[in-house]
Amino acid sequence: MNVIIGILTGTAASMGLGGGFIILIYLSAFTDTRQDIAQGINLLFFLPIALLSIVIHIKNKLIDKKTVIRYIIPGIIGVLCGSGISLMLDTGILRKLFAGVILIVGIRELFKKEKPTSSPLSYHDKPLPAVQACCPQNDNKPCPLSHPEDTAAPHNDWENHGDRDNSDP
Repeated sequence: MNVIIGILTGTAASMGLGGGFIILIYLSAFTDTRQDIAQGINLLFFLPIALLSIVIHIKNKLIDKKTVIRYIIPGIIGVLCGSGISLMLDTGILRKLFAGVILIVGIRELFKKEKPTSSPLSYHDKPLPAVQACCPQNDNKPCPLSHPEDTAAPHNDWENHGDRDNSDP
């Protein structure tokens, strides 16, 4: 079971979906691991997963560096505050706070209205590398991996095909 949880956690974490929730829920709800110990395990587990994911995301130009910089200092402050608070709280309270956060996030996601996107295979309306590899630029043929509504459009209709910047949309 540990191998399955590790794979699920790593997969979710690499996609930016909060893989830590999986390992924390597993350790705290289905094993005898205390909540504070599970959190420490999660932090150590996260380091190699995050490093590898960051390398892959940077390679695929999926990280907006300006946004990251805006959140680093507040994030560091949050880590210091959260670590201090968690040391003062009883594990039972910590467990209930964790459950409450999961519940709130889950309810929010269930009722959140999705913003329309152009395609799951594009980022800011520009094709991902896999699409570029499959469908060379300016071949005047529709790309089978492009958005279904755009399949009749040749590649040379895409502005800056293959050139992705990470600026805000």
